[in-house]
Amino acid sequence: MNGQMLELPLLPLRGILVFPYMIVHLDVGRHKSVQAIEEAMSGDKAIFLATQKDVHTEEPGEEDIYQIGILAEVKQLLKLPGGTIRILVEGIARARIVRYVSQDPYFLVQVEQLNEESRKTPEIEALMRNLIYSFEQYVKLSKKIPPETMVAVANLQDPGRLADIVASHLPLRLEEKQTVLEALDVARRLEKLCALVSKELEIVELERKISIRVRKQMEKTQKEYYLREQIKAIQNELGEKDERLAEGEEYRRKIAQAKLPKDVEEKALKEVERLEKMSPMAAEVTVVRNYLDWLVALPWSKSTRDRLDLNQAERILEEDHYGLKEPKERILEYLAIRKLAKKLKGPIICLVGPPGVGKTSLGRSIARALDRKFVRISLGGVRDEAEIRGHRRTYVGALPGRIIQGMKNAGTKNPVFLLDEIDKMSSDFRGDPASALLEVLDPEQNNAFSDHYIEVPFDLSNVMFITTANVKYNIPRPLLDRMELIEIPGYTEEEKLQIALRHLVPKQVKEHGLSQEVFAVSENALRRIIREYTRESGVRNLERKIAALCRKAARQIVTGKAEKVKITAQNMESYLGMPRYRYGVAEQEDQVGVATGLAWTEVGGDTLAVEVTLYQGSGKLTLTGKLGEVMRESAQAAYSYVRSRAAELNISQEMFEKYDVHIHLPEGAIPKDGPSAGITLACALASALTGRKLRCDVAMTGEITLRGRVLAVGGIKEKVLAAHRAGIKTVLLPKDNNKDLEEIPANVKRQLEFITVAHMDEVLDIALLPAEADDDAATVGNLPELLPPEVAGYQPVITPGGGTQIHS
Repeated sequence: MNGQMLELPLLPLRGILVFPYMIVHLDVGRHKSVQAIEEAMSGDKAIFLATQKDVHTEEPGEEDIYQIGILAEVKQLLKLPGGTIRILVEGIARARIVRYVSQDPYFLVQVEQLNEESRKTPEIEALMRNLIYSFEQYVKLSKKIPPETMVAVANLQDPGRLADIVASHLPLRLEEKQTVLEALDVARRLEKLCALVSKELEIVELERKISIRVRKQMEKTQKEYYLREQIKAIQNELGEKDERLAEGEEYRRKIAQAKLPKDVEEKALKEVERLEKMSPMAAEVTVVRNYLDWLVALPWSKSTRDRLDLNQAERILEEDHYGLKEPKERILEYLAIRKLAKKLKGPIICLVGPPGVGKTSLGRSIARALDRKFVRISLGGVRDEAEIRGHRRTYVGALPGRIIQGMKNAGTKNPVFLLDEIDKMSSDFRGDPASALLEVLDPEQNNAFSDHYIEVPFDLSNVMFITTANVKYNIPRPLLDRMELIEIPGYTEEEKLQIALRHLVPKQVKEHGLSQEVFAVSENALRRIIREYTRESGVRNLERKIAALCRKAARQIVTGKAEKVKITAQNMESYLGMPRYRYGVAEQEDQVGVATGLAWTEVGGDTLAVEVTLYQGSGKLTLTGKLGEVMRESAQAAYSYVRSRAAELNISQEMFEKYDVHIHLPEGAIPKDGPSAGITLACALASALTGRKLRCDVAMTGEITLRGRVLAVGGIKEKVLAAHRAGIKTVLLPKDNNKDLEEIPANVKRQLEFITVAHMDEVLDIALLPAEADDDAATVGNLPELLPPEVAGYQPVITPGGGTQIHS
């Protein structure tokens, strides 16, 4: 039942709760609290203690303090340095705040004393016994409470006081203690205490089990250490040394230093134990040693920090390479995302382009820009799956695969890993290495790459893989699907010139022991080398020609024939000989039956000459020049189209019945295939059959249908660059390829005229010149006089060789 009403100063408590009959020391430092203590000491020393809900609240308000607290009496007061007061208080009885009388200069509250009945019932008696027994078990296990406290608790007869004393000794949370304080019904309070003691008993039991387990493990480790030290001491006294144990200790030290993942460390320690138990003469000892050496040598936890300064990375890429806009942008995008997202799976980039365009050197530049280690392996000609996944340890001379070997050489788990010539892999009875690479290059799987030799998962997700290929068609489709394709079609003449001036010439001058004071190459000389001595998409042959100039200059300087050598466009032939290529097909005259097409090859774009001649016969069509099946079909379609348009082109039907048609593509040793030459074949046929000349400054590409439609083809950028190198002025493209013109460099666009066509009639209108009025051979009646080659004026067109396959 409730008691009297009192007005008392309030002392808010932080992190502590006082129960009735409990005597505690309190340190008081807050200004309001000190004022409350002084007010209590000036009266009858009575004070009301209530706990804050949040211990971090510095200046609590009414809503921050629990309503139920304790009436207490201040027994002692001691002033400490710094204005803090230490008091000794004794809890008297529970009380509830009725209202706050004032809050300044201290909390003054009106409280109502809460009295409780101390009657005993059988239920309360049972709860008391249960609580005493549980608390006794807790005291025995925890060993944090003195046994004298248990004796005092066991002799208590008042159930309410028993519950309060037990609650004050338990390490309960503040909220749990407050619920006990607010439980005015004694039976409910005892029941709640029984549940809390049982919970603490379970926790203490778990702590004891964990402590015993840890102690046993420590004892085992200490025992093993002690025994090993004893063995070492005995061996030292005897002057002996157990090499197996010493080797095992050395491996254990290396394993600890390597910071291996837990499962890998367990595997390594088991192998060390095996090694210690083996006889030194056993054949398997060497296998185990090699395996442990590989495990501890791999970079399981070592990594380098990425250079995330985009401006510096961009500067490095620009220093090392001229052009290559798309690959550089992709790397800078990766750096930007890496700066925002702390965890990012390494991208798989595939650089596709002809030889000599800088794919491999770009990988080195990327590693330098990221400040990462660089590893390169060549996959050209790899046939054995074990080259990727490694050999089983059961084989003699077994080794990990090239991936794991590369990671060991890198020394970090996040290098830039270049897989060169990925399109040159093949397969045989020893497996398919391309399929083995699927796990390596799949971002969803390579975080647990399994090598047959290592036999434990190795994380490759932090590696930045870069692959290179000359042709994407030779890359297996599942492998291609896992990579981001970046095509590098080749360089324009201006880009080659800048690369030579900025990189190739300084590099070769340094390698040949020359200097800028004794050796110089003019810009016009380099331009002439590019035009007349090389014809390629990359700059490899250009670098060879510059190296040849350096060699000849070095010889002249060493022999004393010259003190300084300057290479110009005029004296070029004295160093490199006669030009290999004629620059500018457009300088040649227009001819009948000769059309210039554009082709895509593995080494970049190229021009393709198509020659057609007629002679008396029975209307047969002959194709020569080592053509593939697709190109033969294109020739048949072109011939059928021209024959169907004979009336519009003013061609007599007798031409198709009495004369044979011979289509030839020069350089017959080079295989050619693809539909890209369809409109070129049709133009050459139409020119030969009508006697009208074709414009020699026009090059074309496109597939033809029987009805004369011009269909889109691939490799537009490479073909346009080839036309630009050859000096072509006008390029005819299918209308559907209009979107591909965005990839063409701006300086090339300015020098070429692009005409997109949708039908063969448009092509003929542009490419065929009008019939000459004074040429009798242009009439159908004089066709036999037109046909001999000496009249038609056929001339061979020199085109570059290369021994490569031509595709559409």
